Amino acid sequence: MSRKNLFGNLAVPIPQAGGEPPAAMAPERPFAGKERKPPRMASALGAITESLGAITEKAQKAEEMERRLAEGLTIVELDPANVDVSFVRDRMIYTDEDHTKLVEAIRANGQQVPILVRPHPKEQGRYQVAYGHRRLRAVTELGIQVRAVIRNLTDEQLVVAQGQENNERTNLTFIEKARFALRLEDAGFSREVIQQALCVDKTYLSRLINSIKNIPPDIIDAIGYAPSIGQRRWQEFSEKLTAQKLAGLRETLHSPEAQTAISDKRFEIAIKALLTERPVSPPIEQWVSADGIRLVKYSQADKKFSLVIDEKAVPQFGQFLIGRMQSLYEDFVGSQSR
Repeated sequence: MSRKNLFGNLAVPIPQAGGEPPAAMAPERPFAGKERKPPRMASALGAITESLGAITEKAQKAEEMERRLAEGLTIVELDPANVDVSFVRDRMIYTDEDHTKLVEAIRANGQQVPILVRPHPKEQGRYQVAYGHRRLRAVTELGIQVRAVIRNLTDEQLVVAQGQENNERTNLTFIEKARFALRLEDAGFSREVIQQALCVDKTYLSRLINSIKNIPPDIIDAIGYAPSIGQRRWQEFSEKLTAQKLAGLRETLHSPEAQTAISDKRFEIAIKALLTERPVSPPIEQWVSADGIRLVKYSQADKKFSLVIDEKAVPQFGQFLIGRMQSLYEDFVGSQSR
């Protein structure tokens, strides 16, 4: 879908930057001349003296302005401090290098492509981004106004524009698409709206959502946007992930090796950890004396039984137990032969 059609499918544009949605567009052409006032003889005589060429030029400019308004391409400049992000996050955090490149490009050439915003549905005088979050962050860092197109958008229209613009410019990675789809579904949007936003069919949308439902958000955040990892690998990851493996996986993703790796490599580290079977630690029990002292911890795994004595609670009890070990053993053997 072209960006022109994307704009065309949305609601009525808002030409001013004041935050108040406009009334229906008036039939007169305010850009063609001065504001209408009651006719006066002096102004009528003055109008006669204007050159015909100047009137024609002004009318042409008005026509061009109105044409751009009708197409939704009127661009205004807004204070970034008055612009909030979308209520549904799509992209994950990109690298500092990506951000720096965008900042330098805008510094050198200006913001070539405007962002799309709507009047904030809850806060008068503020706006909410449909798309252009990276550009907004860049111009904010540069301390300049953000160039934007303002349109009245419903929540559904906003997420459709947000998703389609991402598909048109730079495709989201698989995990970003899947997460965006799941967030939209959790927010109550219908599958039909989500399909429009991501430009996918019903079957593929089900794959997107089902492939990550089993993966906790913090695990996805730790791995990152993984640009080279597709649906098959994420599905495998989800199938191998169990509740018993979560603690070990989190530990792996916080290791120095994972923290210094790029996103694709972090995925490989994570799935390797899932595929490597780790011995399951046996549950640890406590023995408490009749007077309430937690003296011994014990556990049993396969053919091993382990005791850990807390000598802070009862000093020298371990040595005392070792000294009685032979007699205890003999008592045990005797009990088994009865």
